[in-house]
Amino acid sequence: MNSARPEHLPSLDGLRAISIVLVLLGHLSGTRGFARVELGIGNYAHLGVVVFFVISGFLITRLMLTERAKYNSVSLGLFYARRALRLFPAAYAFIACVCLLWAAGIVHLQSRDIWHAVTYTVNFEPGRSWQIGHLWSLSVEEQFYLVWPCTFVLFGPRRAGWVAVGAVFLGPAARSIAWLFLRGTPYGDLEMFPMVADSIAMGCLLAMARGWLETRTWYLKLFHPAYSAGLLALILLANRYMSLTVVSVFGSTVINACVAILVHRSVYCSRDWIGQALNWRPVVYVGLVSYSLYLWQQLFLNRGSAAWLNAFPQNLALTAAAALGSYFLLERPLLKLRRRLRALPR
Repeated sequence: MNSARPEHLPSLDGLRAISIVLVLLGHLSGTRGFARVELGIGNYAHLGVVVFFVISGFLITRLMLTERAKYNSVSLGLFYARRALRLFPAAYAFIACVCLLWAAGIVHLQSRDIWHAVTYTVNFEPGRSWQIGHLWSLSVEEQFYLVWPCTFVLFGPRRAGWVAVGAVFLGPAARSIAWLFLRGTPYGDLEMFPMVADSIAMGCLLAMARGWLETRTWYLKLFHPAYSAGLLALILLANRYMSLTVVSVFGSTVINACVAILVHRSVYCSRDWIGQALNWRPVVYVGLVSYSLYLWQQLFLNRGSAAWLNAFPQNLALTAAAALGSYFLLERPLLKLRRRLRALPR
């Protein structure tokens, strides 16, 4: 771990590790040879994705703020080039592998699955196949990346911040509309962009308000372990009762806000015992490969399949092997090129 990297913040890789473990455990649960794990906290795999969303919005906005402070501008071309190098090679390698397995008759897909996967619109596809179903979250992120950087550049940080506030309020409004008009339809429970983008927007707001928040005594009190534990309990409680209508509409906003505070705490208090645990090298390493783990786990952690590769423990071992292959063959080699792009003059 190189703490000198400008994009690096302590503890965030540790939080990514926790998030991917929640996703892996949620999908591993109930697979052949592994008992179903009920933690009593609702859909913890989805909760892991929410944490990813908040971190993503926070980091992307922080990078743009840093670039603007240094160069008095943000290069959209270089931003999108870096994002493409970070996300596309590994994702399209996974999609290509799934296509080959489909052609060989090993996995079963619908023809529209591939179209939605390659265009990052899986979050608008009802009845999608399991093997590409998890790409809904990557679709939401890519759709957000199309909108947010342009908004930031066109309107500037202050006015863009109000757009992010609007996105946070749009979330519960969109979920209310979906409950009223889409309930009982194939689109009723879909993670369509307006319904879930407020998680990323909350991370954006955290990055923009971070300096001001760190001067507020009342806010810093929330970083005390007792208050932070209360925030974590509130997250788990809201997640537990997400099936209730009111909680499904407004509970996500509560979860997003509490997760944002805990993300901020992990960075601000990176040297306390919690921060040391998050920055423990094995935990950090899991966080570093979390993107590849997320991509490949869906192929092997399938409780609806009785195939050998979907049974425990080989499903977990194959997930790790595929993720490490993706990380070392695709992600890591492109990291140097991304750093060169970041260092180019504006």
